[in-house]
Amino acid sequence: MKFKAISLEQINRFNKGTLMEQIGIECVEVGEDYIVSRMPVDHRTHQPMGLLHGGASAALIESIGSMGSTLLLDLENEFPVGVEVNANHVNGVKSGWVKAIGKIVHAGKRTHLWQVDIFDEETGKLVCTGRLTIMVIKK
Repeated sequence: MKFKAISLEQINRFNKGTLMEQIGIECVEVGEDYIVSRMPVDHRTHQPMGLLHGGASAALIESIGSMGSTLLLDLENEFPVGVEVNANHVNGVKSGWVKAIGKIVHAGKRTHLWQVDIFDEETGKLVCTGRLTIMVIKK
């Protein structure tokens, strides 16, 4: 399956009035089978110790996979719903930006599986790795 041709501006408009807008997630690149998004590491995404909150990383994983599945589906007849998200946090980040690269692993008729790796933009270190399972729901 290939992604629909859609501008980054259109993709980012989907975030208006959502959690993604509140925590600053933005899509910055769409390839043939991958999506790249970024998110700030600041007061909106910190946990009490001043590090990137694991829940913010999980939200980024779910957001990037959902964005990608949206680009694979006929939204007139079906829509994507996240049913399971897994995140392994391997390094901490205190400030700056993280970049997430999401790749479609499986694009079936009823389920999609995404692999998402999150990196510290400044150092390039892996911060979190995760998977998202999407269920495709008929309208």
